[in-house]
Amino acid sequence: MNLNLPNRITLLRIFMIPLMLLALLLDGQWWTQELTMGTYHLPLNQLVGAILFIVASGTDGIDGYLARKHNQVTNLGKLLDPLADKLLVTAVLIALVAMGKCESWMVIVIISREFAVTGLREVALLDGSVIAASKWGKAKTITQIVAISALLLNNFPFQWLNIPFDYYAIWLAVIITIYSGIDYFVKNKKLFLFSKVNPKS
Repeated sequence: MNLNLPNRITLLRIFMIPLMLLALLLDGQWWTQELTMGTYHLPLNQLVGAILFIVASGTDGIDGYLARKHNQVTNLGKLLDPLADKLLVTAVLIALVAMGKCESWMVIVIISREFAVTGLREVALLDGSVIAASKWGKAKTITQIVAISALLLNNFPFQWLNIPFDYYAIWLAVIITIYSGIDYFVKNKKLFLFSKVNPKS
């Protein structure tokens, strides 16, 4: 196992997931007390969970950058990096549903798309090809991170402007998630087209 610096950062992102879930879901009178700034209210546990999520999301770009810069791209890193991303987003979305801050059907759509694209990538590997991340896939990741952060922070700072940014952001994330999934399948439809077997002469 090649645990270079980029791979260690990726593993750190995975290890931060249970800490984030504990922060969000662990109950306690002092732990869930609300921090207030005028009309803005945010439970302490949500603040800690949001910070952990934002830091963990930020490591995604760092490990990839370091791996490419120092020529440390490994098969382990190629496996762990997307796995860490999916585990992070899936875990926090499920936590948001448990907290009553996100519709369950939205989370089901997002997670289903991740399973579908992961399956597509496995089919491509069996075919001897690799499906690279598309611009829509990257847009999906960014919108999901922004939407989740906004939900965790109780729409900070847009609540002072009476703009439901978190609501718009999660809807945008769902729409781009669906579109990016369709885009992957359309561009790789050749994987599902079987060539005809020539009859023996």
